[in-house]
Amino acid sequence: MALVSEFLGQLTLAYGEEKDPKFPTVVPARDFDPVRDATRIDAAIKTKGVDEQTLIDILTRRSWEQRKEISFEYERISKKDMAAALKGALSGSLEAVMLGLLKSPAEYDAAELRASMKGLGTDEETLIEIVCSRSTEEMVTIKRIYREMFKKELDKDVAGDTSGNFAKLLLALVQTKRDEPTNVVDYEKIDEDARALYEAGVKRKGTDVGIWITIMSQRSVPHLQKVFERYKSYSPYDMKESIRKEVKGDLEKSFLTLVECFENRQLYFANRLNDAMKSKAAKEKVVTRILVSRCEVDLMKIRTEFKRQHRKSLYQTITEHTKGDYQKALLSLCGGDD
Repeated sequence: MALVSEFLGQLTLAYGEEKDPKFPTVVPARDFDPVRDATRIDAAIKTKGVDEQTLIDILTRRSWEQRKEISFEYERISKKDMAAALKGALSGSLEAVMLGLLKSPAEYDAAELRASMKGLGTDEETLIEIVCSRSTEEMVTIKRIYREMFKKELDKDVAGDTSGNFAKLLLALVQTKRDEPTNVVDYEKIDEDARALYEAGVKRKGTDVGIWITIMSQRSVPHLQKVFERYKSYSPYDMKESIRKEVKGDLEKSFLTLVECFENRQLYFANRLNDAMKSKAAKEKVVTRILVSRCEVDLMKIRTEFKRQHRKSLYQTITEHTKGDYQKALLSLCGGDD
């Protein structure tokens, strides 16, 4: 009996781990030697003119856990903080990539969120991208890290920096009240939610945004995917078209981001990368943020979606739209051509 229960326990564990599988392009390096890496980084920074290639080779091909060990050894060897040393040695887009890689994905997201709200004006684009595209699990970690890093609560900062329905939606997402996915398909609830979305929007004059916010911030992702499918039997428009007709500005962008991420999160990131690189002022910030924050999460899958959607690999697109050491760092994070 003990053997059977142990076996079942292992099955449950294995199944639990599969809940959010990873598709990274950056994985832990084999034969890892943090002292050797730290020594090479120290020499690269001290070299006249800085040896950027060595910094790229090491930092873009180690996992975050390994980079943390390298930072520790670097400080021991050189008596300097590695982030400060890199800041002094590098500049511009390459500096942003290298410093980003010294943070865990959650620390990086927390820092990006803080930067988007600090000082005058708000960078709504960053706020929308991170808050609307992260899973509940990721958002729970980001909130904890945000509190540890900045001694502030993320929801309070969001509330203080945004207003109206846009603030209500972001706060509802930050509060992470989303249902856990279940194996039971509740067709009655799917129909009820689809009809509620239709009656709160397209069917009436003026939109009852509160109902949209509740449904989209609290229902599980598999449930919502079925709701949007069912929605088409009530509305002459699909959910995205309805959003474009009913709301405008940052609220529209937020709802669209949510729906795109519910449907296919990696495709959303692939399209963001494509738009950012093809825009006149190539939005390096967006490209940097997605590659740094997703390289240990799902960048391999984003690459697949990119090729499928845009008929060109992410690797080729980076090659065409970036240059210099920044390009080399991005291509290394990208992890190969498709």
